[in-house]
Amino acid sequence: MKKIYILPNLVTTANLVCGFLSMVHAYKGEFQRASWFIIIAAICDLLDGRIARFARATSPFGVQYDSLADLTSFGIAPAFMLFAFSLHDFPRFGVSAAAFYGVCAALRLARFNVSAEETDPVKLKKLRKGYFQGLPSPAAAGLVVTTVLVQTEFDLFRVESLKFFMTGLGILLAALMVSSIPFPSFKEVNWRSKGKAWVLLIPLLFILSVIQAPELTLFTTGYLYLVGGLLWAAYLCKLKEKNGGVNGVH
Repeated sequence: MKKIYILPNLVTTANLVCGFLSMVHAYKGEFQRASWFIIIAAICDLLDGRIARFARATSPFGVQYDSLADLTSFGIAPAFMLFAFSLHDFPRFGVSAAAFYGVCAALRLARFNVSAEETDPVKLKKLRKGYFQGLPSPAAAGLVVTTVLVQTEFDLFRVESLKFFMTGLGILLAALMVSSIPFPSFKEVNWRSKGKAWVLLIPLLFILSVIQAPELTLFTTGYLYLVGGLLWAAYLCKLKEKNGGVNGVH
């Protein structure tokens, strides 16, 4: 085997280890710690690719390793948390619903890898510019864990209603992951562009909100992304019909 790049793969390893530690803490019933480990894994996933591109250390090994880490942290770990947190109240159906979530996350990653291998890189970048095909698995996992965080912190749902809500949420997120619905990626945002000084207040307010109420801030941000993404997809669908089936989204 060829030599591998150390730094980006170390970050990917941290992603994978956080996913494993999340399952360990969920098994112990320590759901807040389990949730934060998945959030840390998402941060690592956000960084490893950027580090690899910045250091010119991308490789096929890193791509495959990253997919395995993502499956652990954003597929198996959230599925396990769903079952341990509430789906165990439905002994058989709960197992099936949690397994469905994990399988859909795996299918999404497999679809992504196959399309990356079979499509011309220039064409692939153009097709994916500005959006993901289906709900990204880190975003789906984030919605699961922030719901768990808010529930454990503020006890929003009663026990009877909680199991139904979490079951419906898990099935919905699983279906969205393998769907073809476009969700914004924000990868094409030009962070070097010039703008008004007041624009800096937006990330500042977000950071202050995270400091003051991290659970509520992340919970609200996640659901705004979900609802906003679905509304954006509906707008693109109407635009496609208006333009006779041509809108640039595949």
